[in-house]
Amino acid sequence: MSTEKKGIEASFKSMDTEEFLDIYFNRPVGYAWALFFKKLGIHPNVVTILSIILGMAAGVMFYFPDMKHTLIGIFLLMWANHYDSCDGQLARMTGKKTRWGRMLDGFAGDLWFFTIYVAICLRLTNQPMPFGIGASEGMTWGIYIWLLALLSGTICHSKQCTLADYYRNIHLFFLKGKTGSELDNFKQQREIFHSLPWKGNFWWKAFLYFYGNYTRQQEQMTPNFQRFYALVQQKYGDDIPQSLRDEFRAASLPLMKYTNILTFNTRAIALYISLLIGEPWVYFMFEIVVMTALFVYMRHQHEALSARFYQKYA
Repeated sequence: MSTEKKGIEASFKSMDTEEFLDIYFNRPVGYAWALFFKKLGIHPNVVTILSIILGMAAGVMFYFPDMKHTLIGIFLLMWANHYDSCDGQLARMTGKKTRWGRMLDGFAGDLWFFTIYVAICLRLTNQPMPFGIGASEGMTWGIYIWLLALLSGTICHSKQCTLADYYRNIHLFFLKGKTGSELDNFKQQREIFHSLPWKGNFWWKAFLYFYGNYTRQQEQMTPNFQRFYALVQQKYGDDIPQSLRDEFRAASLPLMKYTNILTFNTRAIALYISLLIGEPWVYFMFEIVVMTALFVYMRHQHEALSARFYQKYA
């Protein structure tokens, strides 16, 4: 039991950045699956593909309004999330880390939610508007649910997860250094992209191109941190004083709860509730109103923190 506990804990990136549900539910279940797949000799990429299939199947289930399909969809999405946790743990256990694994893992969640958004829109398109809006004219959701989903998914969901992921990696960088984080930057990714020929690297280069755009978006949303980080690199290079690391970690730690809220678990719970009450459009409003408010607050606090550190160390 002690060995198993150590194995699960080794799969955590850090206790600073792990969420309650992940620590006590998702990671242990994912670890159990990883042990199972390791015994069978299953490659981590196969597990990632299974997670994509399960997540997209969950989205299809959410098209149907009855409780049976809703419960099946919730179960499948939870299962997909456990496999998403499992594939990384399995890759570390077996040493089977590949380019394809990184690409698949990067797109898995996007494919889940794309399917879910489309299924909800198709489900509601010909349904009456809520609260009796336009009832006398026989008004239905029509194009409005698609516009709501577009706003929710591309403007809100995407930016929220992008920035939350960046802040988590910033925290891990100051906690563990380069090897313990994935604090990549646009310039670095473009250099790798241009250094590779297209022949034999088409899909990897395509991934690097879009991943580079992802890192650029993170940098554009965090001007104060970029200024502070450039100062730190200029003054210390890779030899950042431990006192500065500890000080930044302590200031950043209270914001980690917001990065956790803005990623999968809270989002999934809101989705499950909206589906269980038969009003899936509520999920889009939750992303647009509640999650955006948290996003704005988190960004304001982190930028203020970065500005203070810049002034102190400049």
